Amino acid sequence: MAEQIPLSPDASAIFAALDDNRDDLTHEISPGLAYRRLALVNVVFVGLPGGGDRGWVLVDAGIPGSKGFIQRAAEARFGAGARPAAIVMTHGHFDHVGVLLDLAEEWDVPVYAHPLEAPYLNGTAAYPPGEPAVGGGLMALMAPLYPRSPVDLGARLRLLPEDGSIPDMPGWRWLHTPGHSVGHVSFWREADRALIAGDAFITTGQESAYAVAVQRAEMHGPPAYFTVDWAASRASVRALAALEPEVVITGHGQAMRGAEMRQALQTLAEEFSRIAVPRRSRYLEHPARAEDRSAYPAP
Repeated sequence: MAEQIPLSPDASAIFAALDDNRDDLTHEISPGLAYRRLALVNVVFVGLPGGGDRGWVLVDAGIPGSKGFIQRAAEARFGAGARPAAIVMTHGHFDHVGVLLDLAEEWDVPVYAHPLEAPYLNGTAAYPPGEPAVGGGLMALMAPLYPRSPVDLGARLRLLPEDGSIPDMPGWRWLHTPGHSVGHVSFWREADRALIAGDAFITTGQESAYAVAVQRAEMHGPPAYFTVDWAASRASVRALAALEPEVVITGHGQAMRGAEMRQALQTLAEEFSRIAVPRRSRYLEHPARAEDRSAYPAP
């Protein structure tokens, strides 16, 4: 079982939410940046409140059954009938694409992802099998049961621009942060040093159902049961720590800000093998990679 980096007992000091009482039930952590927790995963809203139709972007698309929660939060935050200009994906695991097809079709929006993640979003490849041997609790033990089949977005799927820009997200850049999946990306805004990390690292113990429920403040590596390349994951965490972010939103756990968060992230980067890498996993000796197509089993 991998270790974790606990943060201060007064965890409220590092939680990033500026306003926990918004009517849309989102947590705004920086101007034009908010998130909402949906059971075991977060979705992110990029855009100023009241931005109106096509005046904002959704990052990731939750778990199955979360469509109404996302739509209600979006309308309360941006206005009645307000659709996003785009949906942008950190990656396509089942807990991030739960209602992607429904939302993309109903909102009539493009969906952007990294080219190496495209096979999971155009119906041509499944994800590699989950790995229960990583240990840590019920969430990991159930890994073989999690859906791995791709979704097929058809013509709505677009590739992120090669220059690092993100359509309809001015001031943001995408960063390729593979390891948890081969085409995983994170999003960075230099102006306020805001980082949307996806599952490159997370702030709760996702392998444990108890940790998922209580959301204790901890700095973790990526969810181990679906991470397919630990060397790549280590490099990605080091690259993100080097940015020295002021605020981070991860795919799982609470958003965080400040010096203690940065120190915990730096510790994770420096001691990644001890803290994050499991003792057992098929992907330690045989990582799933795009180069040899081992990351793309048939659906």
